[in-house]
Amino acid sequence: MTVQSPEGALPQGREISFAWLAGTILTGVTSFMLMAGALQVSFKGQDTFSTPFEALAISTSQDPTPAPASLVGKTRRAKPVTQTHSDLEIIEASIREVVDGVARIRNQPFTTIDATLATAATSLSEDIPSYDPAALLARNEPLRANPASELVSTDIYGADVEGEVTVRTAALELSDAPHRAVSDMSAAQFVRLSVEGAYTDVEGPLMAYASPSASLRDLGIEIAPGTIEGVAENVTVMAKTRVADDMSHLRTERVLTIREQTPIAEAFMRNGFTTQMVTAVTRAMQNVYPQTDLPEGTRLRILFGASRGSQTLIPYRVSIYDDTVHRVTVALTDQGRYVTALEPPRIEFTEEDTEEVNVGNLPTIYRSIWETGRKHGLDDATIDRIAAMYAYDLDLTRRVSPGDSIEILLSGNTEEDNQDLLYVALTLSNTTRELFRFQTEDGVIDFYNPEGETGKQFLLRRPLEGGGTLRSRYGYRRHPIFGDYRLHTGSDLAARTGTPIYAGGDGIVEMAQWYSGYGRYVELRHANGYNTAYGHMSAIADGITPGTPVTQGQVIGYVGSTGQSTGPHLHYEIKINGNTVDPLAVKLPRANSLPQQYQTEFASTVAQVRALIEQHGTPVTPSVTVAATEDTPATTASN
Repeated sequence: MTVQSPEGALPQGREISFAWLAGTILTGVTSFMLMAGALQVSFKGQDTFSTPFEALAISTSQDPTPAPASLVGKTRRAKPVTQTHSDLEIIEASIREVVDGVARIRNQPFTTIDATLATAATSLSEDIPSYDPAALLARNEPLRANPASELVSTDIYGADVEGEVTVRTAALELSDAPHRAVSDMSAAQFVRLSVEGAYTDVEGPLMAYASPSASLRDLGIEIAPGTIEGVAENVTVMAKTRVADDMSHLRTERVLTIREQTPIAEAFMRNGFTTQMVTAVTRAMQNVYPQTDLPEGTRLRILFGASRGSQTLIPYRVSIYDDTVHRVTVALTDQGRYVTALEPPRIEFTEEDTEEVNVGNLPTIYRSIWETGRKHGLDDATIDRIAAMYAYDLDLTRRVSPGDSIEILLSGNTEEDNQDLLYVALTLSNTTRELFRFQTEDGVIDFYNPEGETGKQFLLRRPLEGGGTLRSRYGYRRHPIFGDYRLHTGSDLAARTGTPIYAGGDGIVEMAQWYSGYGRYVELRHANGYNTAYGHMSAIADGITPGTPVTQGQVIGYVGSTGQSTGPHLHYEIKINGNTVDPLAVKLPRANSLPQQYQTEFASTVAQVRALIEQHGTPVTPSVTVAATEDTPATTASN
């Protein structure tokens, strides 16, 4: 090849021009740079937190960027940060119980758990039972007390005792009546002095004021002098959130303080590490941080991220600090290995534990209850019972909110295998739902709210296997077929064709036929003017004919797309005296309540349980049991 072609003339044969050669080379270099730049932007910071160079650089980086003034204030992170708490205490109380007519006083340990609900789903809840409201409700039947077991008592004696005290009562002989030590005049004087301070010099009746935290004054309303204050009802305080403006919105960071010396493996497993992850992380950090225990006051900073093909978050990076001094960081590489890395961007630590909230990937209430329960060492049967008790009253497929919490009281201490659940309080969006354990004379044990009603609803809100996926709520909408604006009289719950549909409650079949745009349709009549309707079925179950009685949870048909439907789903309606209401929002009556004869005893139980909860006990470290794999032994972890 030669370059002898005159300027402006086409090259002949093997001849080329300098302009053509330079243009070809420039095009190739430019294309390579653009492709390299695109790859760098695509992968930078998304799937890796360390490079080979950073993995070898163990010393703390000299980051010129100043640390933020507050972890919960404005930071460079684009996700809200919420304070979390996780308290587990053992309470020793003197309990009075009656056995065979003899009163006995003894010390009884109780375990209390007070924690915020998990806002991130980790490996702790990866293998939980799939959500099936009908199956949950079937598992929430009242318990039957074992005659051979001792009755759990919450009757506080009011004084500390050592050992066990037995109290016997006997008739007092009239001939041996004691001399009166207090005269009537002395008793009257005692009463007068006791109540003297109960009155003030202010004229008019005494007035009770609501708690300042719940008063109208907190809402900015001026209260005129002498006016009785009231409680502001139906007011919900929502945390201000921000939508992430970068790709890191799929991550969440947790910062926590070790309250007592804890094995490092146990601390990791309680925070969503698997056994394999613990082994890999501890092996990576052993040359820099050889300790096997985390001393009291150590801080853990764990960054979680999404794992491919799963909703479970996995730890991408973990850092250990002695108070605020960085000791070691281990991060996950693109190859799936944990290696030592540089200290992450600095933050200012606070006294409270904190967690970044990924508002776009919050777990459901159902999964959050499981995640929180396993984190605090509860056995699966107890967690399942708690979820089942709230399945009537709540839509457990709804997402949790930052700050939602749970409080639990158990008999015995954490070392016992058969702790009894005594009390649960679930707080969602500033609304607390309490349930108290109570046993009637026939040995039946159930859980009741403070008014003596069970958590069981009269009707189900999602009466199909798995609960379905909410596609359309009750209310006015544009019709997907006809395009006009009209009232949607029920809730559309999408599910696969053939999914079983259950009766929402006990009742009588009124209709079971093809019904206009509803396709195959069943309507049930329940007590007190309530009706439920089920549309678009692929088939009606055998034996479901008008006049047939059905029970709550009985299969009455199967999901389909018959009639005016755009896909397989259940159209579910609840009617009250012929008028449709929102199935997911209407306040439904309870199915059960305590007989009047138990009201006084139950009120005493409620007072005793609340008195126990208000006591301060000894903080302990909860344990987490991780199921063994084929090549990994079972491990009990705590922190």
